[in-house]
Amino acid sequence: MSDITNFDNLRSPVGCEQADPRRIGLYPMIGKRLLDILLALILFPVLTPVIALLWVISRRDGGPGFFGHARIGKDGTPFTCWKIRTMIHGAEDVLAEHLKTDAKAAQEWARDRKLSRDPRITGLGLFLRRSSLDELPQIWNVLRGDMSFVGPRPIVRCELSKYGSAAPIYLSQKPGITGLWQVSGRNDVSYEDRVSFDIDYLARRTFSFDIKLILLTGLSVIARTGR
Repeated sequence: MSDITNFDNLRSPVGCEQADPRRIGLYPMIGKRLLDILLALILFPVLTPVIALLWVISRRDGGPGFFGHARIGKDGTPFTCWKIRTMIHGAEDVLAEHLKTDAKAAQEWARDRKLSRDPRITGLGLFLRRSSLDELPQIWNVLRGDMSFVGPRPIVRCELSKYGSAAPIYLSQKPGITGLWQVSGRNDVSYEDRVSFDIDYLARRTFSFDIKLILLTGLSVIARTGR
């Protein structure tokens, strides 16, 4: 899969080691939250009917329309990250059995926390993931202040160890609906690269950069680069 944009043009020329979670400017302190609220209030009336329709369609198999999963937010605070359900009933049991019987899949899961061929995902779920429509309910997380429109990919607690010494970088920011990971081949990069995206973003967290990433995300959604 080719990236929606050239990541070299987005990456900081000074290097990831320049990111410092203690360095806070006016935009990260105030402006970023104001942008989140403004965008959420503008988009909420438009997205609500779409979310409601996807919720109804997702419930056709008798399962819940929404799926809430515990993620780690800023300062290590856990929160429920909401999505349109894309998996079958008993997904965790199916995953456990699959990893027991498929050593290659088990290695892939341990390395990347995702599978290129995931037996849990429904046909509708595959479409929702590729179009990123499953993430629309996260606008509620933005309104609540759990997430930002732009930030690190929200992770589960056990993934924090993969960040190593960069863990404070992740914990100093609110996870984002989108970010560098979203527009830079998010499903075809190593976990180390995903960590570097979060570090690099912190060093370049400005209003203009956030707007650029939001616009690029729109192109990514149109191109259906998710998984």
